[in-house]
Amino acid sequence: MRLLLLVASLLFSGAAFADTSPKYEVRAVWLATIGGIDWPRSSYAPAQKEELRVMLDRLKDAGINTVLFQARVRATTVYPSALEPWDVCVTGTPGRSPGYDPLQLCIDLCHERGMECHAWVVTLPVGKWNAQGCQQLRKQYPKLIRRIGEEGYMDPEQWQTAEYLSKVCREIVHNYDVDGIHLDYIRYPETWKIKVSRQQGRENITRIVRQINQTVKAEKPWVKMSCSPIGKHDDLRRYRSGGWNARTAVCQDAQEWLRIGLMDQLYPMMYFRGNQFYPFAIDWQENAYGRTVVGGLGTYFLDPREGNWTADVVEREMNVLRQLGMGYCHFRAKFLCDNIRGVYDFTKQFCATPALVPPMTWSGVQPPRQPQGLTLKGNILSWTPPSSSAICYNLYASEDFPVDVNLAENIVATKLSRTAVSLGKNAGRMNYAVTAMDRYGQESYPVQLLVNAGPKYSAPEIAITDGRPVRVPQSSVIDADFIIIETLSGKPVATRRYAPTVSVNGIPDGVYQLRTLGRKGRNHRIGFFSIKRKR
Repeated sequence: MRLLLLVASLLFSGAAFADTSPKYEVRAVWLATIGGIDWPRSSYAPAQKEELRVMLDRLKDAGINTVLFQARVRATTVYPSALEPWDVCVTGTPGRSPGYDPLQLCIDLCHERGMECHAWVVTLPVGKWNAQGCQQLRKQYPKLIRRIGEEGYMDPEQWQTAEYLSKVCREIVHNYDVDGIHLDYIRYPETWKIKVSRQQGRENITRIVRQINQTVKAEKPWVKMSCSPIGKHDDLRRYRSGGWNARTAVCQDAQEWLRIGLMDQLYPMMYFRGNQFYPFAIDWQENAYGRTVVGGLGTYFLDPREGNWTADVVEREMNVLRQLGMGYCHFRAKFLCDNIRGVYDFTKQFCATPALVPPMTWSGVQPPRQPQGLTLKGNILSWTPPSSSAICYNLYASEDFPVDVNLAENIVATKLSRTAVSLGKNAGRMNYAVTAMDRYGQESYPVQLLVNAGPKYSAPEIAITDGRPVRVPQSSVIDADFIIIETLSGKPVATRRYAPTVSVNGIPDGVYQLRTLGRKGRNHRIGFFSIKRKR
């Protein structure tokens, strides 16, 4: 009954998304290279580079912050590899180099645009039996490749499979500044006659995932591990999967991989509608174990030649995924960029404010220190890096002060690699804040700069206390469970359970702000106060 009520509340809660756009949300797209179906459309290198630039510009404008770029295709690659030959898609000739590195280009272009680039690695399928990639692997590992029809597959029951795929992933992570390794088809093929028990089958696939995870994390622990499991994890009590699910049908125990830390993200391929989508989305969300789950959207079904879905199917699913606190990933880039049934226009409106990729809070690494010395000279905003290492910076602006860095609407730019930016002619109208961010996506406290103290700036009303409890402004309380006391720069100094008054014992004299923290993690600034004890 709880699941039915939750589905109903999500479906009929309306599509008013503009006021609830979150600060953290994965907004992703699969960019396929196999056969050049998304990219490249040309076999001419200069044209390919321009195609990719144009596509990534378009994706950036639509609010996409994560690109899953197909780097390993079918035991072939779109980067120079010491292990496997070039894929045919880049030149039209198997094994021939295009004269540049497409994976490096995609990484550079994504990072210039503040987007993450994950290397999408197709794992077990190795292509046509007599194709170059499959042939090369068969010669190197005669007993490793199984034939099903005209296709070759790496045998998930052989220990060499985990070893070899780990080498492929290590080569990518060692040579490239990728933000993630995204495993595709990390499961038994649906045409494979599984003779072992389902439990043993799951252990076989998990063994491969574990070895890849250990290899990647040993090389660069901040690289996100993710995969694209079948869209339904398993049968639910009230909703059946129709025999096509991850855990039982193909031994893909993806929720367990989240639980034991082998995956940082999941992108389940949820290319379904109605009750084949919503209950299973809730199931993924309820079994995320604090990690990130990103619902894969069947955007390609909007094409009349594919499925002829109406636009509201994908629009409603995006709304529900957001309400569940999940991200979303379009399959594929071409269908999004081609604006099939207006999906690009809707996505651009839906993502009207920028969003950061959720941080890997489970990493155990301390966030970076805050930047210092934020100044505005002319229209150049600059700051000093923190003493601890920081990879990039996020810029916020608002007419309010201090700038609330928890609001998505205040984000101006993300993942800046430099410590100075050129602002527009009206730079003096806003107030600014900058945070440092590490490779795990963790932010520092903000450094704040008050610029606009003019007519549009109204100084906050500040309550003054001599050390006695501070009264909480009741008209501002929404769903408070806790009251957080912060410095004006946003650094928490104390947390109290909600009450009409909060104690300031142990807090030094100074000016502070009050925030509420509610049951769903929402927080709101509700006032300011100053402590000035009698001497």
